[in-house]
Order: sequence, then structure tokens, then C-alpha cells
Amino acid sequence: MKVNGKILESYMPMTVEGLVLGAGYMLDRVAVELNGRIVPRSEYPRILLKDDDSVEIVGFVGGG
Repeated sequence: MKVNGKILESYMPMTVEGLVLGAGYMLDRVAVELNGRIVPRSEYPRILLKDDDSVEIVGFVGGG
């Protein structure tokens, strides 16, 4: 699977939520695009990723 433009080898089924947490992001501070479509946060734990998926994770940063 491709994550943020890089190939990621995955050896077990993984959800969007597992990928986000495993990458060190907080669930409430990201937006996830899966194969060109924004994933609603409520769907993160339900969507299983496949080897041919393309995922973009965008983290929000606060400041002022």
C-alpha cells in the first residue's frame, strides 16, 4: 500500500484507525484520504486497508 507517497509493506490486516495510530498521529488531529476520497472519522475503525490502496494522512497543527 502507498501511504503519503511511500510504499508501506503490511503483513497483517490493518484498519485506517490502526494505520493512523501506528504512524503516531492523534485521531482527532488528522484527515485521511483513501484512494482519492476523504474518509469520515467514524469509519476509521471499520475500513480494512488492502495492498493496492493509496492513503494520504494530513495532520493538523495548531498555532497562531
